[in-house]
Amino acid sequence: MSIEPVDLNAPERRSGAKLVVEKLSKSFGTGTGAIQALAPMDVSLEPGDFLCVVGPSGCGKTTLLNILAGFERPSSGRALLDGRPISAPGPERGVVFQQGALFNWMSVLENVAFGPRARGVAAAEARGRARTLLELVGLSSFAGSYPYQLSGGMQQRVGIARALANEPEILLMDEPFAALDQQTRELLQEEIRTIWRRTGKTVMWITHSIEEALFLATHVIVMSARPGRARASFRTRFSESQDPLIGATSEFAAAKREILQLLRSEAQLAQRQDAYA
Repeated sequence: MSIEPVDLNAPERRSGAKLVVEKLSKSFGTGTGAIQALAPMDVSLEPGDFLCVVGPSGCGKTTLLNILAGFERPSSGRALLDGRPISAPGPERGVVFQQGALFNWMSVLENVAFGPRARGVAAAEARGRARTLLELVGLSSFAGSYPYQLSGGMQQRVGIARALANEPEILLMDEPFAALDQQTRELLQEEIRTIWRRTGKTVMWITHSIEEALFLATHVIVMSARPGRARASFRTRFSESQDPLIGATSEFAAAKREILQLLRSEAQLAQRQDAYA
């Protein structure tokens, strides 16, 4: 079991794609002071894909996610979800950030039910949906608690449940476990993989961790230094394993080394860019 190069914009993928990114680029500022964050790039995700995007700091990973979430507009190109252009935020895209961004004055149950309630779902139905999702993330007994009473890992699980409550077509995750300790992070990686398998959701996950990408993903994109582009993309099958210690195998180490070699040169280039900015 290892990784293999793959074209994430191949015609056979685009024909049944859930998400299509076409010649998408983004620049900030104008004139001589403009900074190009993303070079034109193409990506397509099929239903049920779990894409992890890794790259050096400042390569445009979060910019790409913000465009797909509808928080930013591209400078050129477009993104399509189920054939429809993305131009603004919408409930069909669930977003989870590094911090849970929960409402501290609401109970855990009400936080998860908030999205459906805001869309006009009856209170009883929304709370029923929230209880089902809290059970899915293992927090049923904390439904009446408040976010400030929970650990960081538990807050992130609530954030994931809240993102799922609107029954989105795709989950967009911006380093949701980055602020957690290593043990908690590894346990939550196992949980998110279980949730992905149960729900069959399409996922795009931003991370700096090669190990996290290999453990979770069906596909990995390695981004270049700014302006960000997809330098390489791989198919990985480690997420199919039932072994929680798959990361200790020689195959996993070999795959990590291959990606690390690509990423190291891009990180060095990014440092030089920052030094002369």
